This record gives sequence, C-alpha cells and structure tokens, in this order.
Amino acid sequence: MSAKPVDQTPETTESQFPKILRRGEILIPAQKGPERLDIFLGRQVAEITRSAAREMIASGTVTVSEKKVKPSYKVKPGDFIAFEVLSRPPLDVEAEDIPLDIIFEDEWLVLVNKPAGMVMHPASGNRYGTMVNALLHHIESLAESDDPNRPGIVHRLDKATTGVILICKSHEALSAMARAFRERTIRREYVALCWWNMPSENGIVDAALARDPRDRLKYTTNPSGKRAITHWREVERFDFLSLCKLRLETGRTHQIRVHMQSIKHPVFGDPDYAGRNRQLGKLSSAQRKEVAGYLQQVDRQMLHARTLGFTHPITGEEMEFSAPIPPDFAGILEELREIKAARDRGRLV
Repeated sequence: MSAKPVDQTPETTESQFPKILRRGEILIPAQKGPERLDIFLGRQVAEITRSAAREMIASGTVTVSEKKVKPSYKVKPGDFIAFEVLSRPPLDVEAEDIPLDIIFEDEWLVLVNKPAGMVMHPASGNRYGTMVNALLHHIESLAESDDPNRPGIVHRLDKATTGVILICKSHEALSAMARAFRERTIRREYVALCWWNMPSENGIVDAALARDPRDRLKYTTNPSGKRAITHWREVERFDFLSLCKLRLETGRTHQIRVHMQSIKHPVFGDPDYAGRNRQLGKLSSAQRKEVAGYLQQVDRQMLHARTLGFTHPITGEEMEFSAPIPPDFAGILEELREIKAARDRGRLV
C-alpha cells in the first residue's frame, strides 16, 4: 500500500504561493486495521512527517472520501484519501561561502563529506554556518520541502558526526529518496571507536529508542519507543578500545550512540552517552594517561558515516560513495596501532 502519484508536477506560476509540490491518492484496502490519519499519512507519504501530515489535514489539503476530517480520524477499509503536499514560505537563509568536500554531484543530487561541527540545516540558534547555507552558495537552490527549515534534506548526521551525507536538488529526487530511506533500501555503513573489546566478532542491537525523560535532547532505549536495529562487527581490537563497523537497518536519531552505550561499549569521546568516562576502575595507570591524551585531542564522538549506497532516484543506477576517516579519528587510530605494534614486538623478543 503506497501513495498513488496523481500529479507530480502541478501547474504553478512564479507568483503562486504556496506551490503544490505533488498530489496523491490512497485507497485503504480491506485488510487495513484502524489507524490515526496523521500517523498513517506520516508513514505512507514519503516526504512528510507526522507533524506535517497533521498540518495538512488541519489546513484542508487532505480529504477522506471527499470530506474534511480531523487528524485523529481513524482510517478504515474503503476510505479514499486525497492529498496535496504544499511548499511552505521560504526561510530568509543566506548563502554562505563555506568550503564543502563534494563527493558527487549531478542535476538531482549532491553528496558531501560532512565535517565535524557542522549542523545540517538552519534552526533556532543555528541560522548560519549550516550545510544548507553552504550548499545554497554552491548550487543556489535545493529541493522544496514541506519543512522550510530543511530544503533538500532527506537524512541527517549529528553535528559532531562526520561522513557521507546526501542532499536532493529536485522535489522528485527528494520524494524518491525519502521513500528509499523509509523502506530501508539505503545501504549505510559507519565506523566507530568503541570502549572495550567486543564480546564476539559481530552482533545485533535490536532495541527501541525514545526521548530520555530526564533530558529531552537525548535518547534512551525504551520498549515503548520506535524500533531500532544496529548491526555491528569488530574489525580491530586494542587494549581497551575496538574499531567497529556498524550497519544501520533503521535510522533513528542518535541510534548508534545510544545502542552502543546500551551494550556497555559507548562510542569513544561521546560527551552525551558515556564516551568520555575514563572507566578508571578498569584501566592501569599508564592506560589512564593514554586515555587522557586521546580525550584532549578530541571533543566529540569517534563516529564516521563512511559509506552510503543507493539506487539513483531518477536514472536507476546503483551507486555507492565513501568518505575517508577524518584526521582526528585517524590520528587516534594510528597511535593505537603503533602502541599495539610496539607491545607485540616486545612480546616477540
């Protein structure tokens, strides 16, 4: 069951606002159980969120069997839903000449190796210096979205996380890529330095995530939250740290960071999820000094989105892009390897 595209490119004029980004229709099948309309649309229409669906319903751009209803309306078999996704007033976002490490670009997509410290899009307290500000200087326009704060944005990386990020130039690409992320056909691989040696060569963390009731800016494992699945594999081990590859099956906010903390292997350097706790009770005096030195070098989590693979939304071509581990992460990794090699040589003598 999915939204049927009725008119992807409605006629508009330059002065017409808001623009209709697309129209769609959905016929609820016989086997569908009752579900709130706003929740249902948030799942079925790839490029909108539940809050955006709620606004659409309230504004009258959603009808059920040609009638206006409330967001709480429960869909039922036989309902015929028609909707229009509208653009929102554009933000007064300034294009800024900020250097970008562009990995790939065509007329529909741009992929960037995001540096640490860069926020994805403008918001309260972060109107300047964002990825969107930088991209607007480079390409002038991004895909219109139902959320004016996030033009072209189809997924995000945390401010302190580095690596491959995909941004859409056209609404057609944005809609298709949003659906691909939702349907989990995107291939995402991260690398991270995690505390302690892992209990086995590989494993899976399957734990739902929800906002932390003690701190609304953080997340925690909670059975009542949204299901989240992370696959991990240890590829290199050191005295008290492990280099891991992580593959996301879902893409929840802070997913890797919370999941690794939940299995007592937090991402090294993570200031929010126990990654800067020196675990002094388990370390020797020399190791404590070693850890202190590493933590002086970095003020963020050692987490990098290394690879992103997907089917091109327009051409259908299979694509995969990677970004090298950034210097701060690579520097610590090099030191760990040198120390390990020196100790191995000492044992061989």
